[in-house]
Amino acid sequence: MVELKTPGEIEAMRASGRVVAQILATVRAQAEVGTSLLDLDRIARDILAEARATSPFLGYRPSFAQTPFPAVICTSINDAALHGIPDATRLADGDLVSVDCGAVLDGWAADAAISFTVGEPRDEDTRLIGTVETALAAGIAAAAPGAQIGDVSAAIGEVGRGAGLRISTDYGGHGIGRTMHESPAVPNDGRPGRGMRLVPGLVIAIEPWFLGGGGDCYRVDPDGWTLRSADGSRAAHVEHTVAITEDGPRVLTVL
Repeated sequence: MVELKTPGEIEAMRASGRVVAQILATVRAQAEVGTSLLDLDRIARDILAEARATSPFLGYRPSFAQTPFPAVICTSINDAALHGIPDATRLADGDLVSVDCGAVLDGWAADAAISFTVGEPRDEDTRLIGTVETALAAGIAAAAPGAQIGDVSAAIGEVGRGAGLRISTDYGGHGIGRTMHESPAVPNDGRPGRGMRLVPGLVIAIEPWFLGGGGDCYRVDPDGWTLRSADGSRAAHVEHTVAITEDGPRVLTVL
């Protein structure tokens, strides 16, 4: 069931979104060569605690997972696209890092992700990150009142295909509100003019992720969580929580 939010509830989600944005900005600033992924998770935990917020990631166990997720952020490095578990791995020069984060504050959730490089970037990584960020911007721009979910999906897919990529429609965007994952699903490719109509009060997480090798095939690590490209190519993932308002899309996960 799709739950529309009142203006006051969207403001409450905006507060959660600021916490997420603060975590991502701080993690990015602290992610240097030699920093461990556990260090980044501790930074996120500290910010959540200071904000009196909780993590929708910690202990989360969807149907596909063998075990509950053990951290408050996902850290996916190089060929890992999604759901990477923070561990003692230390960042190396040239790593492509994707960080996904959520927060729940006063009963309302927000969710966002960023991708960036550490140290000296590869040109191909810079292009991949630029492509996925452009796709996110296109998806947000398409999320206007009166449009349809397919318009958002098609805008994302058009950017990816224009860069020569094949787009997986597994693990896309989603509704968000009292819980992190709600209806409707927001795939990363689709046909315009299809799907649920976007109306004021709907809040969705838009989250393109692309594999740089041009394929859409992936595998899952033995940990049951980390999703990697099947061909070893690099991956990038970005996301924002977006409210549909009468004045257009409003990004909630910014400072």
